[in-house]
Amino acid sequence: MLERAAEVRRLREDASRHLAACPSLVLNADYTPLSYYPLSLWPWQTAIKAIFLDRVVVIETYDREVHSPSLDMKIPSVIALKQYVKPSEFPAFTRFNLFLRDRFACQYCGDTRNLTFDHVLPRRLGGKTTWENIATACGPCNMKKGGRTPRQAGMALYAQPIRPTHWQLQQHGRLFPPGYLHETWRDWLYWDIELEA
Repeated sequence: MLERAAEVRRLREDASRHLAACPSLVLNADYTPLSYYPLSLWPWQTAIKAIFLDRVVVIETYDREVHSPSLDMKIPSVIALKQYVKPSEFPAFTRFNLFLRDRFACQYCGDTRNLTFDHVLPRRLGGKTTWENIATACGPCNMKKGGRTPRQAGMALYAQPIRPTHWQLQQHGRLFPPGYLHETWRDWLYWDIELEA
């Protein structure tokens, strides 16, 4: 047991030594993240290149440095774009965005395992593959429903499928924080939460 704990500690220390473990959180010019899910991160090399091209402002840095023959520079942990990037109003229709819209849960039973998607109005009945006709479903519910409508199968949807906006997906993404958050990122990811007194 002690050996396993020492191995885990050693692996964490090794990860902190590698520069690949130092990505930069990218904020838009209004100091909000470009994306919550997936989190807008750039490799340290891209962030440093953007600094030299005068495209970003450094907000926070890691304790780590990179060196060249003529320069020592702290690796940026949070950067903000100098020019505002307007997000598209509607996100791409992808499996990932569909699952995010439906909060990674089956829209028939709420299960979060074995997810796939279901045509609410089956294709054999003229149903299209669109935001408004596709819902996240677990494998068992998808099989149970088969080629029938939810009403014919006696299965109710938790929510009618809609075409989400970029903003709606970002709000859903905030419910699923990534497994790793550097301490310098926290103030920028949750900037609209109420502060403690």
